[in-house]
Amino acid sequence: MPVNFPTEPLISFTILLLAIFIVPPLFERLKLPGLVGLLLAGVVLGDNGLKLLNSNSETIKLLSDIGKVYLMFVAGLEIDIEQFRRTKNRSMGFGSLTFLFPLIAGIITGRLFNFSWNASVLIGSLLASHTLLAYPIVSRLGVVANEAVTVTIGATIFTDTGALLVLAICVGIHGGDFTAFKLFTLLAGLAIYSVLILFGFNKVGKEFFRRTGEEEGNQFLFILLALFLASVGAQVIGIEKIVGAFLAGLAVNGVLGNSPVKEKVEFVGSVLFIPCFFVDMGLLIDIPAFIKTLSSIGLTVAIVVALISSKFVAAFLAKIFYRYNNSEMLTMWSLSLPQVAATLAATLVAYQSLNPAGERLISEDVLNSVIVLMLVTAIIGPIITARVARFLQVTPATDWKTDSLSVWWESQEAVIKKPEKADNRLQQDYPPFIVVVPIYNPLTQRYLLEMAALLARHESGQIMPLAITQAHVNMDDPTLVTALEKSQERLRLALEISQEFEVKASPTIRIDDDVALGISHASREQNASLVVMGWGNTRNFRARLFGSLIDKVFWSSHCPVAVTRLLKSPTEIKRILVPVGDLTRATIGTVRFAQILADANQAEVVLLHVSDASGGLRQRRIPAHQVTNFTSQLSDITNQSKLQVNTNIQTIVGDDIAKVIIEQAQAFDLVVLRSVRYRTAGGLAVSEVTTQVINNLKCSIVMLGEPQSCA
Repeated sequence: MPVNFPTEPLISFTILLLAIFIVPPLFERLKLPGLVGLLLAGVVLGDNGLKLLNSNSETIKLLSDIGKVYLMFVAGLEIDIEQFRRTKNRSMGFGSLTFLFPLIAGIITGRLFNFSWNASVLIGSLLASHTLLAYPIVSRLGVVANEAVTVTIGATIFTDTGALLVLAICVGIHGGDFTAFKLFTLLAGLAIYSVLILFGFNKVGKEFFRRTGEEEGNQFLFILLALFLASVGAQVIGIEKIVGAFLAGLAVNGVLGNSPVKEKVEFVGSVLFIPCFFVDMGLLIDIPAFIKTLSSIGLTVAIVVALISSKFVAAFLAKIFYRYNNSEMLTMWSLSLPQVAATLAATLVAYQSLNPAGERLISEDVLNSVIVLMLVTAIIGPIITARVARFLQVTPATDWKTDSLSVWWESQEAVIKKPEKADNRLQQDYPPFIVVVPIYNPLTQRYLLEMAALLARHESGQIMPLAITQAHVNMDDPTLVTALEKSQERLRLALEISQEFEVKASPTIRIDDDVALGISHASREQNASLVVMGWGNTRNFRARLFGSLIDKVFWSSHCPVAVTRLLKSPTEIKRILVPVGDLTRATIGTVRFAQILADANQAEVVLLHVSDASGGLRQRRIPAHQVTNFTSQLSDITNQSKLQVNTNIQTIVGDDIAKVIIEQAQAFDLVVLRSVRYRTAGGLAVSEVTTQVINNLKCSIVMLGEPQSCA
C-alpha cells in the first residue's frame, strides 16, 4: 500500500523534526536568523516545493496551533513584570505612543489600498505590537538598567495586550452579525476573563508550587495545563486562543520567576513547538502569489515604511516627553521595530478567519507583506540596537557598595584587619566564613578542596567537605552502605588536605533524594558563604531538558556558587583574567571573588572589557570619554577593596567578544566568568559568549553564579 507523505502523521512529524534539527543551525552559520530558515524550509517542503508536507494535514495543524499559542505564552512569560512596575508610568506612556502611531499608520495604509475599515484596523494592530528580539544584545552590553531600555521592555506588555484586544474585536466583527451589544458583551467577557486568568492562575500557581516543593515534573505539567486551559477558555468566550495564551504567560510569570521549570517550559517550546509554527507559516506561502506581491511591491513597501516611520515617531516623542538623548531614542526605536511573535501569530489568525461568505479577514497580499516585514525588521532591528545601544550611559548599580553579593567577603576582612573590634556584636553581625565543597570524583577533588581551603584560609574561615549519597527506600540497602563507605573514604582525604592548609574542616555526609537540593540545603543550614563545585556536563540533551546539577544548584543556592574546571593546583595560579562586560552587581561579585583568590595566592588580576560590534558590522569607535568613564568607574570599584592586589584594567575593541577573550586568556592561568543565559522573546535560544569561551579555553576556569535572589 503506497504511503501518502503529506498526510501520514508519523512521516510528517519525522520530516518536521529533520527540518527543525538541520535548517536553523545552517542559517545561523550564515549569520541569518534561524526562523528565516524555518520559513524557507516550509516553502521547500510544501506544495510549492517537494510536496512532502501539507498545511491542511491534522498533524501540521495540531503542531502549528500548539506552536502558535506557545509562542504567545512565552512572549507573556518573558515580560519582566518587576521592570514594568518600576517604570510603569513611562512604560505605559511609551507603550501608548508605540501602539497608537503604528495603529493609525496601518489603518491609513489599509484604506489607501482599498481595504475595508475592519481589515485596515486589523493591519494597524499587526504593526502596533513588537517583539524584544534584540534583548540579548542590550543584556550583553550591560545597559538593561538604562531607563530607556527598561521603559521599552515594559511597553511590550501594553502593545501586545492592545494588539491582541484589537485582533479579538476585528475577528468578531468579521464573523458577521456583530452589533454594538455583542461588542460590549465581548469586551466585558474579555475583561472578566482577563482578571480571572491574571489573578486566579497566579494565586493558584503560587499555592500549587508551595505545596509541591521541588516536584518539577508536576510543576511543568501544571504550567502546560494553565497554558491550554487559558487558550481553550478564550475560545469558549469567543476570542482567539492566542489571547488566552498571552494572558496565561503573564499570569504565571511571577510564579515561575527564573526557575528551572521556566527554562524547561521555554526549552520545549523553542526546540519543538515554536519551530513547527514557523514551518507552517512557510507552508502557507504561495510562491507565485508571493512573487506577484513583490512585483506589485506597493503594499509591501507601504506596510514596511508605515511600521518603521511610526515606530520612529513614537520613540522621538518619548525622547521629547522624557528628555532622553539620541542614543536612548534610537535604542527605543530599534528595540520596538522587530515584528515576530504577536505579529505573526495574529496574522495567521486573521488570514485563517473566514466570514459566512467564506472571505478572509486579510488577503494573501497582506500575509506575504507581513512576512517580508518580519524578515526586514528581524534583521535591521537587532543591527541598529547593536550599533546604538553601546553609546548608552553605563552606570553601575547604585547599591554596589552595600550589596550583599559585592561585599560578601568583607565580614571576615573586618575581623582580620581589626581583631580588636571582633566583639560579640561583630561576631553576631558577621557569621563565620564557610565554604561548602561537594565532592564525588577522587581524581578531581584535591584541586577543588585546595581552592576552597585557599579562600577559607584567607577569610579565617573553614571548609565543609560534603558527600551526598543517593537515598534508598531501605536504609540498610547494601548499595547505600557501599556508597556511604566510599563517601567516608573521600572525606578522609578531604580532612588531610585541609590539614595541609591549616584550615578547619567539618566533613559531612548527607543522604538525599536530590543531589542538587542536598547541596543547597546543607549550605543553607550551615549559612555557608560560598559553594565550590566541580565541572559537569551541562551541554547534553538530558541536561538541557531536565536541568543540569549546576543549573539546579545555581537556582536553589542562597550564596554564590563557584563552578570550577581546574587544570592545575590553585596554589600555582598567578595570573587571573576576568572578562567584564558591564558594572552590574553580579559582575562586581565576580571581580571581588577574583581579588580574594589573587590575594590568597599573591596573584595578578586583569579585568578585560571587550566592546563588540554585534551583528557582523564594521566596528564603530566608541567615544574616548565613554571608555574613560567606564574604566574610571571600574577602577573605583576595584580600589574600594582593602586587599593589596595588583589589579589592571584592559579595554579592547573587537567584533567577536568570545574570540578576544580566548586569545587573551592564553597568557593566563585562570579565567573567572559569571553565569549568564540569554533568550529571545520568541523562546529561541541565543548562543552565549560564556558558552563559546568555555568550550575553547585551554586554561583553568571558574564560573561564578550569583544567588537567585540577587538575579
